Amino acid sequence: MQEIKCPKCGEVFQVDESGYAAIVKQIRDREFQKEVYERETQFKARLEALEKDRQLAIKNAITVKDAEIAELKAQISANDKNNKLTVSEAVAVKDKEITALQARLASYEMEKRLAVSEVVFKNERVLAAKNQELLQLANQIEANEKENKIREQSIKDGYEEKLRSKDEQIAYYKDFKARQSTKMIGESLEQHCLIEFNKLRATAFRNAYFEKDNDARSGSKGDFIFREYDDEGTEFISIMFEMKNEADETATKHKNEDFLKELDKDRKEKNCEYAVLVSLLEADNELYNNGIVDVSYRYPKMYVIRPQFFIPMITLLRNAAANSLQYKKELATIKNQNIDISHFEEDMNEFKEKFSRNYRLASEKFKKAIDEIDKTIDHLQKTKEALLSSENNLRLANNKAEDLSIKRLTRNNPTMQAKFAELEASKDK
Repeated sequence: MQEIKCPKCGEVFQVDESGYAAIVKQIRDREFQKEVYERETQFKARLEALEKDRQLAIKNAITVKDAEIAELKAQISANDKNNKLTVSEAVAVKDKEITALQARLASYEMEKRLAVSEVVFKNERVLAAKNQELLQLANQIEANEKENKIREQSIKDGYEEKLRSKDEQIAYYKDFKARQSTKMIGESLEQHCLIEFNKLRATAFRNAYFEKDNDARSGSKGDFIFREYDDEGTEFISIMFEMKNEADETATKHKNEDFLKELDKDRKEKNCEYAVLVSLLEADNELYNNGIVDVSYRYPKMYVIRPQFFIPMITLLRNAAANSLQYKKELATIKNQNIDISHFEEDMNEFKEKFSRNYRLASEKFKKAIDEIDKTIDHLQKTKEALLSSENNLRLANNKAEDLSIKRLTRNNPTMQAKFAELEASKDK
């Protein structure tokens, strides 16, 4: 609804969208007609002013020329005999001037017509554009109104269809419950969910596991476990299901909250990500009749639904998990990379430790070898010095041997001197 204030009395009243659009269109058309009328009035006034100016210019020109002609005629009358040739030339000149003036006047008239034609053409083009714009606006408003009506009808039909489906489901389950015993009610609800799932197992859940939970080692168990895997065999979603129902004539009425704690316990023990209670309890409670109820504020990743939302619940959680599967894989890859980096760092540290130990042992061996070499060098140095000393003694002995003579040997030995003397004497003979 739109509010409109009266400019005279100041009263504010409301109109619907179609009435408001009609008023806006009426005002817009009136303003446009007013603008067109004002422009036509201005154009007519301008044409009249141009025409007046043209008539005045012609009149003034003719008046001036008449005066000039009268003056020439007077001059011709006074000097007719003496100035015939001069008058003829002057008349010819004036005739030329008149002809030129008439030509200019015709040109001015043509320019005025062209200007008027241009103004008229521009106004006609502006008017045509305005008309086209108004036509497009009217078509758009009409199309929007039709679209809104279609959308409104579609929404209305959708809600009516959902309401009818909901009423049919409620009637079905009321009749279903009325025909079952208390034990059969619970079993039939499980059987119903299993049948609904098996209808879509081959097409929508080819890589899914959906079976009864038969593991009661912890003292309790859920009803069904749902798990689904990608094409590589990686599990990306798991749900623990619990189905609860009771007959209308049951004396002790249970509430959905009575089973949430045990369901959360079963979810954790069976290592499931989500927990879902499929319940027909509290049939008159609008909280559970309006759709999927999120009870994560009590227990993490837990929902309570009616049986008609069993398949939509699986699809909703499965699609959300499938959308995040790529991110999970990337996260797992990053974790593996981090683990590889950690292993690399461990291997590097181990290598550095072993290398340091080997370096230390090699350094010790090398130092010991250097020490042994130093000892060997010291021993060789001593041997060298001993050899050098022996060489010196041998040199001295050699010098002494070279200086040795018979005179030196027999100098202090008379016997040997006599013997050598005899030997020398016998050589002389």
